Amino acid sequence: MLKRFIFLSVLVSALVGCANNGFYNTPTVRKNALGGAAVGALAGQLIGRNTAGTLIGAGVGALAGAAIGNEKQKNYYRNRYYY
Repeated sequence: MLKRFIFLSVLVSALVGCANNGFYNTPTVRKNALGGAAVGALAGQLIGRNTAGTLIGAGVGALAGAAIGNEKQKNYYRNRYYY
């Protein structure tokens, strides 16, 4: 179990380190990813009632939150120049 956790931690760190472009590294995206991870972890715990469900829910929530934050950021800049 510990080996799996270490492997997944290294894998996630490597993937996060590669995502260093402009839109994915903004406060809006980070805030929404954190909120999504919190909501996903809570939902995963309520549904699965185990640690695996919590971690899966947190991962899915973080990805969904980051995607929503990215779209908010794009729309902010898109609408900013046309009005």
